[in-house]
Amino acid sequence: MEVWSEDVGPSGRVSLESAIPLQLQAEPGLGADRWYALYVRSRHEKTVENSLRGKGYTAFCPSYRTRRKRIDRISEIEVALFPGYVFCQFDSNKRLPILMTPGVVGVVRRGSKPEPVDETEIASIRTLALSGHSVQPWPFLRIGQRIRLQAGPLAGAEGVFLRVKDEERLVVSITLLQRAVSVVIERDVVAPLFFGDRQTSLES
Repeated sequence: MEVWSEDVGPSGRVSLESAIPLQLQAEPGLGADRWYALYVRSRHEKTVENSLRGKGYTAFCPSYRTRRKRIDRISEIEVALFPGYVFCQFDSNKRLPILMTPGVVGVVRRGSKPEPVDETEIASIRTLALSGHSVQPWPFLRIGQRIRLQAGPLAGAEGVFLRVKDEERLVVSITLLQRAVSVVIERDVVAPLFFGDRQTSLES
């Protein structure tokens, strides 16, 4: 996934040449009433959400409450579920007002076109976020992805994440011997491993 970036000049105004692709003509298959993910400046999620709503758009920035330890106390704060992103429903052929919104860096895209969010996925996220139930971020894991265990007696062990029947397993290999072992794990101690900005997995 990529985003269009914007160039803010000394005056604080966005350069249209850099913020908007030169070709803004209608794009087949992309139109109104689709949800898109906007990449926004750090800690500007709520500001962008409110600005977009002020312009008449349907914007969505789900959040959750978490406890943070301070020097003298533990305080509860509200944090974005998807830091750096705001979801917005708009016509991708008329995205100029979106990109001109303060705090918006770009629209997540695939290739040269905006990539809409899967309708079922965004509907499910909205259902969870608006339900009143406690929701929190969770590592996004793919079968075959490399992971590291963060807690418990297996903390520090690295390997490949697999699901066998109803069990989630860590598979650790000795490449030289072309042998592997597996162990049942609890998902809440798993952290995905990254290589640069790309996830390392058996699928890549």
